[in-house]
Amino acid sequence: MSGTEGTSSNEGTSGNEDFRGRAVVMQPDEGPSFWQPIPANGHAEPKLFPANTKFDTLSMGYQTIAVGSHVREHSHTDQVELQICFKGHGHVNVNGARHELVPGSACFLGYDVKHEIYNDGDEDLVMMWVITPAGLEDFFETIGQPRTAGQTPPEPFERPTDVVAIERSMGMNDT
Repeated sequence: MSGTEGTSSNEGTSGNEDFRGRAVVMQPDEGPSFWQPIPANGHAEPKLFPANTKFDTLSMGYQTIAVGSHVREHSHTDQVELQICFKGHGHVNVNGARHELVPGSACFLGYDVKHEIYNDGDEDLVMMWVITPAGLEDFFETIGQPRTAGQTPPEPFERPTDVVAIERSMGMNDT
């Protein structure tokens, strides 16, 4: 596992205490990364998730959306998502209402909130995501292709043919 992990003497206690005293610090080039299919293109980089934090109800990472690309409309039945724009310009449609995205824009997306993200700019749009409970990292891995930092992007590729079934199994609706 990449990243720097630290623990206090409390580690190893039972139940939900497995993460007490635990710290994980991930650097930009550390951790998994997955090329994403059409229409998002770009890549997703889960950084903090249950496998490395031992905290099973939260995950966090970054999604880079290529110029002229977008994340399809969807909602999360049993997950709450926070999104923060770090780089680039675009817009997010939330339940049909358009909101501009610039560095520093923040979104709270509760249960069943339909949302889609568009990169309207001339550079990559980079969004940080935090989701509870965890699981978005598994989706990116399932539909994506492994990526290494600095790798040349592949030709755009299609989503898996069973993507809707994958989305439903992972709590996504309205796609």
